[in-house]
Amino acid sequence: MMIGRVISNIVSTRKYDELQGLKLLVIQPYYGNMEDCFVAADEIGAGEGELVLVSRGSMVANGLKKNAPVDAVVVGIVDNEPIIK
Repeated sequence: MMIGRVISNIVSTRKYDELQGLKLLVIQPYYGNMEDCFVAADEIGAGEGELVLVSRGSMVANGLKKNAPVDAVVVGIVDNEPIIK
């Protein structure tokens, strides 16, 4: 899992049937290379600017209500920004 910031959402007029109803978000990693943005599916309602907890890998599709072809899923919204000491 990783922490990332939602920097945008993706609007699509056509998409795979199993992706219907899923919000697709562009995530920027909070730690590491900030240029490695990726897309994650969201069922919990995260919004732009929020810090989120993201699970990645081929098995994350099992955590969705649908059998969608995704490799990153938002699994939580972070309430307090982490403090690095």
